[in-house]
Amino acid sequence: MFKPDKLGNTFFFIDFDYGIPGHDFMNNAYFEIARVMAIKKSPFGIHGEYNGGFGQVANIDGYYTLNNAWLGGVDYSWNSEDFSKGFSLKVLYKEIQKKQSSFQLTGVWHVNFAKGKMSFTGFADFWKEDSDFNFDGTTDATYTFLTEPELWYNINGHFAFGSEVELSNNFALHEGFMVNPTLAVKWTF
Repeated sequence: MFKPDKLGNTFFFIDFDYGIPGHDFMNNAYFEIARVMAIKKSPFGIHGEYNGGFGQVANIDGYYTLNNAWLGGVDYSWNSEDFSKGFSLKVLYKEIQKKQSSFQLTGVWHVNFAKGKMSFTGFADFWKEDSDFNFDGTTDATYTFLTEPELWYNINGHFAFGSEVELSNNFALHEGFMVNPTLAVKWTF
């Protein structure tokens, strides 16, 4: 959900992944929440964010947690007067639990069209994080890119169904580029 308001904007999502190919029935849940507080009536704001999650692998007894990450920085946002379209650009300091400090660049967008019946939303992230995909103690990749463009058909002001396509490079235990299409339902508060 991306929701602009008079004080700034809020963005959050929860992903549940079931039976990830190549990971022996790996399941996980990931949560992210971000809030931007606008600086007076300017397009700039202060950004705060938390990311985290957990998962399970069938052939390993127990669960694992994803490293918590805390982010903070500056946001530039623009929205049309009726909030039917807008975008945010963010420059963030990123602290990843059990890893080095880093940076992240983020873009978030939303466009409503077809008299509000359709929405095109999403985000794109680029950050620095040393990743060891082979679990051998060496860094296999240093940078990660993730974008999730979404297309929604809005049944009403709260309920929608549509699709999200995750496009990533060096993300979530996958070295290199990957495309993950999904079907989705959404409830907007």
